[in-house]
Amino acid sequence: MIVFPAIDIQNGHAVRLRQGVKDDSTTYFENPVDAAVKWCDEGAMFLHVVDLDGAFSGKLSNASIIAAICDAIDIPVEVGGGIRSEEAIETYLDAGVNRVIIGSKAVEDADFITAMAKKYGSSLAVSIDAKGDVVATRGWVDGSDKKVLPFAQSMLDIGINTLVYTDISR
Repeated sequence: MIVFPAIDIQNGHAVRLRQGVKDDSTTYFENPVDAAVKWCDEGAMFLHVVDLDGAFSGKLSNASIIAAICDAIDIPVEVGGGIRSEEAIETYLDAGVNRVIIGSKAVEDADFITAMAKKYGSSLAVSIDAKGDVVATRGWVDGSDKKVLPFAQSMLDIGINTLVYTDISR
């Protein structure tokens, strides 16, 4: 088993949101790069990073911090949050990210995620953030018309091999 320590970045800091509420966060590290180095030094084999600002805004708000994390450690990094274009995927892959996680865009645009799955293969994962049996989007703020298990199967069917599931009520 590989445990993926997570670093959620909001306003340039490593934080944790309480049940995905944007304004209910606790800061754990002022500098997320320090958090990444700590996890790496403690034996982490992979790191999970989320740009929370990006998840809410749809922009790569913390891309420079995430690039600095990739430069500072020698373990694979996966990143999600606000990745809604092929240019965003390329930005992160060029910065040294090992795997890019698509969330809202995968739920909202089947043609996009199908094309990206064909082009980027194992460099992509899809995030399934669930409120009950419904897939949530836009930083857990919006619901969708997608049910969790059928959506997960549809992602596997188009060639997405890695799904990141989060029960956002916990």
